[in-house]
Amino acid sequence: MRLYSATSEETLRARKLIADWASEGILTKEQSQRLEQETVSELRTTNIFLRLVLFLFTLISVCAAAALFSVVFLPHSSDQTDGIFLLICAPLSYAAAELVVSQGRLYRYGIEEALAVGSVGFLCVGMQLALFRGYSLSPARCLVPAAGAILSLWIWRRFGLWYAFLAAMIFAVWLSGYWTSSDAAQRAIVAVFYLVGLICVAALRSGHRFDYLEDAYSLAEALLWLGIYLAINLVLSPSNLPRGLRDLVGSAGATYEYTGSFYWTTWVLIWVLPPVVLARGVRQKDRMVIAVGAIAAVLTAISNKPYLGWPRHTWDPMLLGILLAGVALFIRRWLARGPAGVRGGFTAARLSGRDKQWMNATSAVLGLVTPQSITPSPQTTSPEVRFGGGASGGGGAGGDF
Repeated sequence: MRLYSATSEETLRARKLIADWASEGILTKEQSQRLEQETVSELRTTNIFLRLVLFLFTLISVCAAAALFSVVFLPHSSDQTDGIFLLICAPLSYAAAELVVSQGRLYRYGIEEALAVGSVGFLCVGMQLALFRGYSLSPARCLVPAAGAILSLWIWRRFGLWYAFLAAMIFAVWLSGYWTSSDAAQRAIVAVFYLVGLICVAALRSGHRFDYLEDAYSLAEALLWLGIYLAINLVLSPSNLPRGLRDLVGSAGATYEYTGSFYWTTWVLIWVLPPVVLARGVRQKDRMVIAVGAIAAVLTAISNKPYLGWPRHTWDPMLLGILLAGVALFIRRWLARGPAGVRGGFTAARLSGRDKQWMNATSAVLGLVTPQSITPSPQTTSPEVRFGGGASGGGGAGGDF
């Protein structure tokens, strides 16, 4: 089912580990060079920046080619005709993705990713135009997000693209919106979907504990845990979002009325779920699942007052920050006091350079997102303020600067 061979992906994983160990001084330069010569892969890879450029360029090119063909050969066509044309483009785009991988041996190169993503877009838009144009209230419209979810899951399994799995989860949210207008029912449906997916991922993951698929299943499980938590936390409701974001998540027409039993059941669950996720992550020694458990615990602490109807105070974030800092310091010192600084396979010491890379990438993203925090705002001057009346030296300059 996987497009790439296990040997090729294991080789790439080994090369990443070798580079990581060499950057931390675990391997000498001679050792890393010798290991790199022994782990040569036939797959072609590139850096993240060129990957993004190739992804955007390919996606724009594919969409532009489809639009040009439609304008030249299908002028004044109906929506149904355009939909059928897009449904034809979907398998062509996917076949092109398979072809460039099999012939060009591309791996996370951007080109094959854009072609695979484009096939999902063509399929969903084509189905909407060809089959359900003008049937806004038809329950059969749920076939569109269902098809998108199925194809996204296939791309995740076939190409190993993690964001395809996330897209399938988003399609599942949209799918529930076609079955009921009740926000409580939608949340229950989404939580059940994610729970079934979690059971399947956990079952599949058990056979790939220490191989190249471990990271993919780890991220999928972490996303599912986070999705379940967000589905049952009623404080994190689309009703509290701006109208544009409510439309994006597909809950613009939902009714936000909760019965007492459902409301208090979700309150209990948001307190129960974080310890369960943390225990699962610690048992599996899975950093992503542990991170999701920590995020869920913080969100529960933030959501507790709104759940109980207690008033918020301006010092609440400060108290939460002090609590988190205290917990972090306690865990760090507790781990450091263990034998050789290790307790149960966990240590507070940094053993690889991946943390540093993530921190550098996060800092760069935050710098792009919030440039106003480091860039001073332009100073405005009042038109009523004028400088004038003075004379300078013997050169005759004077007045109204």
